[in-house]
Amino acid sequence: MSKMIEITVQKAAIVLLQDLGYVHQEGNSLKRDLKKVVLADELRRFLQSTYPDVPATAINEAMVSFTQHQGMDTDHRNRDFHRKMTQGISVSWKDAGGKEQARHLYPIHYGDPLKNRFICADEMTIIGKNTRRTDLLIYINGLPLVLFEFKNMFDKETGVDNAHRQIGHYGLDIPQLFDYNAISIVSDGLEALHGMYNAALEWFAPWKSLEGDDIEQDQALQLETLINGLFPKATLLNYLRNFIFHEDHNGKIIKKGAKYHQYWGVDKAVNSALENIKPHGDGRLGVVWHTQGSGKSISMAILTGILRQLPEMKNPTILIQVDRSDLDQQLYENFVLCKDLVGDVQHADTTDDLRKLLSSDGGGVIFTTIEKFRLKDLENGKETAHPVLSERYNLIVMADEAHRTQYGFNDGGFAQNIRRALPNASFIGFTGTPVDGKDADTQLVFGKTIHTYDIKQAVEDGATVPIYYEPKMVPLNIKGEYSRELEEVAEGAEGAEESSNAVWAAVEDAAGAEERVAKVAAEILKHYGARTATLDGKAMIVCMSRRNCVKMYEAITALEGCPEVAVIMTSNVSKDPLTWNPHVRTKESMEAVKKRFRTPDDALKIVIVRDMWLTGFDAPCAHTLYVDKIMKGHNLMQAIARVNRVFKDKPNGLVVDFIGISGFLAAATKKYTGSGGEGKPTLNIEVAVSFCLEQFEIVKDLLEDFDIESIKLMADLEKMKWSNTLVNKLLRSDPITDKFLQEERKLTELVAMCNSDERIWPIQEEVAVIQKIRHLIRKIKSPPGPQRQKNDRIKDLISKSIESHAIVDLASMYDLDQIDISIIDDRFQAIVKEKGGENIKIELLRRIINDELKVRMHKNIKRNRSLKDELERVLGQYHKNSLDSIAAIKHLLDIATEFKNDDIRTRELGLTEDELAFYDLLSANEKLLNEKGPIQDLVHKVVASVKRNLQLDWTKKEDARAAIRLAVKKELRGKVQFSALDQLLQEVIEQAEGQYGDWVAEG
Repeated sequence: MSKMIEITVQKAAIVLLQDLGYVHQEGNSLKRDLKKVVLADELRRFLQSTYPDVPATAINEAMVSFTQHQGMDTDHRNRDFHRKMTQGISVSWKDAGGKEQARHLYPIHYGDPLKNRFICADEMTIIGKNTRRTDLLIYINGLPLVLFEFKNMFDKETGVDNAHRQIGHYGLDIPQLFDYNAISIVSDGLEALHGMYNAALEWFAPWKSLEGDDIEQDQALQLETLINGLFPKATLLNYLRNFIFHEDHNGKIIKKGAKYHQYWGVDKAVNSALENIKPHGDGRLGVVWHTQGSGKSISMAILTGILRQLPEMKNPTILIQVDRSDLDQQLYENFVLCKDLVGDVQHADTTDDLRKLLSSDGGGVIFTTIEKFRLKDLENGKETAHPVLSERYNLIVMADEAHRTQYGFNDGGFAQNIRRALPNASFIGFTGTPVDGKDADTQLVFGKTIHTYDIKQAVEDGATVPIYYEPKMVPLNIKGEYSRELEEVAEGAEGAEESSNAVWAAVEDAAGAEERVAKVAAEILKHYGARTATLDGKAMIVCMSRRNCVKMYEAITALEGCPEVAVIMTSNVSKDPLTWNPHVRTKESMEAVKKRFRTPDDALKIVIVRDMWLTGFDAPCAHTLYVDKIMKGHNLMQAIARVNRVFKDKPNGLVVDFIGISGFLAAATKKYTGSGGEGKPTLNIEVAVSFCLEQFEIVKDLLEDFDIESIKLMADLEKMKWSNTLVNKLLRSDPITDKFLQEERKLTELVAMCNSDERIWPIQEEVAVIQKIRHLIRKIKSPPGPQRQKNDRIKDLISKSIESHAIVDLASMYDLDQIDISIIDDRFQAIVKEKGGENIKIELLRRIINDELKVRMHKNIKRNRSLKDELERVLGQYHKNSLDSIAAIKHLLDIATEFKNDDIRTRELGLTEDELAFYDLLSANEKLLNEKGPIQDLVHKVVASVKRNLQLDWTKKEDARAAIRLAVKKELRGKVQFSALDQLLQEVIEQAEGQYGDWVAEG
């Protein structure tokens, strides 16, 4: 039944693809060598019809190039093929007159989808290191570019993670498939995620939009939305050509593909560029507003790559412009990694470099900071106006973050200088935080917002994690007049170490008071210790000034138990105090520290910053931001986004406020939502704590007489009995069990969000016990898979959590270490027969028996089918209360004993597991045999004759079935009464079909 349902999901996908014009063919009906994955005839037919003037010898050369790839491993071969698929290859030949001819060939016609052949092939058998059968492959012109792997949506034990794991096994068993794979899809009918074949599951994502502006949140429609959104032929070809790339990290290849918001954002940006680029338009190409942490740099690189290829752009120059040198360097490095998309990237290190690069006529990609558009000092004085560097129209300025420096249109301002230098350039802005106001009109500079991906949607999609806000104000000792003016503090004052702004300087001094710094440092260390007790990760501390950063470092590192801490700041060795020297770093050493902080297991756990690393810096393992600096607007929004990156099981990021940014955060949020975005950048920790305490009471009510103080007074055996009784109560019906698991999960998530708050510390011990009870129930309901040793599946099934998180192990009390639970022996039966915990024991027995049936079913179909029917009958009667628990356990033990007896018989008869079913079949018909005595020799011969004649899909091929019938008949002729020969032969073939039906697929 489960396989049928799995196939139903698969067939639904095929129907959706057929509606889009894909041709469906059964995989094994396609003509090919089973060890090869390309449909060579399809590819050759496409090349010949698309390039009819290219001779056969050159077509043969192209066939070799498109099917043989360079690289010692799959990842490098996949990259080599992807380059050839997207960039094409050149072939040459001599014509009849001996003249050299050449053409550039592509294996796909990207300009006209109808000139390609799209096939969806199901159940494709591929022979590699092991033989595997894929669920669904999409071929384009004979190239297997998309893999679908499905799991049964009604099987509670399988999901997209199982499908993802299976793709991993395919990678090892049939690696030739992944030389070509562009996209992998995993779906259980409920969830449907797309990603790269070698990526972890956390990087697979849903596709939630059909046209870019619509968002489909209904999880039940994920497969339909993914296929109808990504797999229209034109969309898929666009995605394959422009939205997939390979990064080379010192020889390690990482393959990446765009998420739906990146695809649609870039697609709309391309269309806007074609409509609005000068001289046809006004040069304002628009703003792409994608929230921090959602892959903005990748979107910029993809757009750059597409614009450079468009013939309408006539080999454009793309100028990537940022505000600060550290952002410039990071974005530049990201673009260099995307070389397959953007080509070579040039970097303007000085104003002269920039002017020289922009004065050339050739296209390309140039990186610079906006300050390099400064006016130069000349021998006869400073320039009065910026010189014109290029009057070309195919020059696009792509701005990273719409900061206020974009709007400096006053005389000599950077924005004005850019427009004087490049009078015919067009402009597009990328931002994660909307910027507007009386002197900063985003639309005035860049045009309208062409695509939005806000915080709410990013969290909904799992592209980022939610951020919580926790106030821990340590008051500033500051003069009254400064307090009143604090709301008006201009952040621009932070740019200089010695600020001329009196209010900013006063706040800095007050924040850096020795007693206050000591108090904040102690609170941070205490808080960080509590947070990392249950959630591994790193933290950043933000201070008002470099001076305060050093003070914080000295205060926190003086405390006992402090992990490794580093100060990240710029330095000026000619002016900075000698005591700051330990924090002075070269560019190379700064990069080394950055790498260490990004590495989860590295000992460097906390960094202290002023403004470096607060924008454009990604460290996914960072989960807490301690703020002791006044920040506003986009600076604040960018800073808090440092902790919103997805990382393993990280549930949220946390901003802890020591200086009072809540008002500024509210204002930034208002600006954010006022500009069209949805979702709050942070959630108030007060709300989380309140929810957590309420949820704790809800869960305790489900446990009825749960009292931690009474439990502490119990002896070990009493604790074990109490825990066993509690688990048994929670398992008395599925609704009760499901309710507990659902409510406990809510509690655990809330505790993870606010476990650093002292108000929940009193309940943590009880929560830990409740979590252990949940572990037991989950293990009983869904024991670990067969890859673990089987006795590990029983140990801890009835473990109990007592004070100090200790575990009392029932298995060790009963000395179960040597039990092989695939054949339940008398010792285990004795334990199960003991009074008490019947629901647990029945659930345990049901799981074990089901596991055994899955393994044994095909080996003896008739016998094990009858045992499965008996299992379902017993459980059905038990759940209808027509059979008491003791009787049910007795029946289940009888079934388990049958397995034990089968294994004993197999050993005693000298048979293999394969042969026992045939032995039972022949011995049941012993009266029909002409020979008396042991029949093992006949069994050996019959099984051997079947195996010798097995071939691919033999059950579907009458000639193959006939060959097996003939071979078996030869073995039985003369040994079985002639009148009964055909009937017995039919039974043997039926058993063979069940036992060896997927013989090749099993490898």
